[in-house]
Amino acid sequence: MHKCQRCQSPATLHITEILGPGNFEEVHLCEQCAGKYSQEGPAKSGSAKGAKELTAEADEGLFSQHACPHCGIKFVDFRNSGRLGCPHDYQEFREELTPLLENIHGETRHCGKTPRRQPQSKQTQSDLIQLRSRLKQAIGKEDYEEAARLRDRIRTLEGS
Repeated sequence: MHKCQRCQSPATLHITEILGPGNFEEVHLCEQCAGKYSQEGPAKSGSAKGAKELTAEADEGLFSQHACPHCGIKFVDFRNSGRLGCPHDYQEFREELTPLLENIHGETRHCGKTPRRQPQSKQTQSDLIQLRSRLKQAIGKEDYEEAARLRDRIRTLEGS
């Protein structure tokens, strides 16, 4: 757990400022210092964008006192510890977590890992498995237009 770089309280906001190509600076702040930081701007003359993003996050209620009804954790507690309290938190804090996951992982959906140099036939097999699963879901939802589209994609991949 990080401490605020200004007052040594527990840090609830972690900012990575991009100062130039390959030049980054991490800033760890508590809620009170983060508010001051957003008004003052970055300490170094790197990026005014960091301050704007910080203000936008604060305005969206990043430090909201909203708590999960199942486990009682607040989003600010998650920001302090880096751990959620229960599986329901993903839905409860969806608005706050989605941008975080996109920034960290580049995606909000976990697809697993595959070797970068995977042979085309194995990639095709992987795609077919995923498409067949989606086809079953579409049929279960009675979304026959989607099912037909998926069926056609499966046939195309099986033919190649």
